[in-house]
Amino acid sequence: MRDLNYNHLRYFWAVAHEGSLTRAAERMHLSQSALSVQIQKLEHQMGHPLFERVGKRLVLTEAGKIALDYADTVFEAGEELMSTLRGRPVASRQVLRVGALTTLSRNFQLEFLRPLIGRSDVELIVRSGNMRDLIAQLEAHAIDVVLANSAAERDARSSLRNHLLDEQPVSLVGRPRRTAGPSAGAPENGAFDKGWAFRFPDDLATEPLLLPSLDSAIRVAFDRVLERHGIRPIILAEVDDMAMLRLLARERDGATLVPPIVVRDELESGVLVEFCRIPEVSETFYAIVQNRRFPNRLLDDLIPKIHGAGAR
Repeated sequence: MRDLNYNHLRYFWAVAHEGSLTRAAERMHLSQSALSVQIQKLEHQMGHPLFERVGKRLVLTEAGKIALDYADTVFEAGEELMSTLRGRPVASRQVLRVGALTTLSRNFQLEFLRPLIGRSDVELIVRSGNMRDLIAQLEAHAIDVVLANSAAERDARSSLRNHLLDEQPVSLVGRPRRTAGPSAGAPENGAFDKGWAFRFPDDLATEPLLLPSLDSAIRVAFDRVLERHGIRPIILAEVDDMAMLRLLARERDGATLVPPIVVRDELESGVLVEFCRIPEVSETFYAIVQNRRFPNRLLDDLIPKIHGAGAR
């Protein structure tokens, strides 16, 4: 049996984490050509290519992902060994790297991470992006989990696992309605109209709407509801960011289509009220992970049954 060259493994480990031959070479004070030769020797020794080039990016192959899992464990154990033998306490601070869709509810992200927030032994790194970029980072081991409102596409060779975390109702919300004011007939000067009620689906034809963009699954489902009832809506705005939709709901009259969790604080304070629930429309929330030999153990605290049959 051939012995593993740990120097070659270290070079591979650096390139995999940097995601760039150039940056890794600069960090290790080597030329790119010398570093490339060392990695080629490791690939020859292992009998598998560890990287493939996609455009200008270096992407780990399946063998490369497995090798990186082991390399992470090897070098982490090495650091702990040196710390122990030198009498220094072993660093126990763990890092969790989370990728979240730019459009995802901030309240949902906060609830997902709440078990780890405030823990002195945990560092959280949260990045935002689109689904394609986040999945690429997940597959490159740059992040540990992706939070999204739709499942990742999978095929027979996919190592991705979709965990359904929650399914929330979707509502129309808006500012409380007021009666005509005592002066100048201005509704904003009047008292709250406690007798007003949104009539679903009739009022969908006359109530100005603030909606998520057409890229949103709940918008697609809501449009089907409108079509089923033969309604042509009055659209004030289409927004692809839930945080902006939340702000517009606070500032503009009209009805805003959102999961109530997005505007939970406003509903509790009375700044906004729920006009009605939309039947047959819901928002799903997923945690997407990759099958790894050594998954981040912090995920055990966040995803129920991560090692069981709850994924698909």
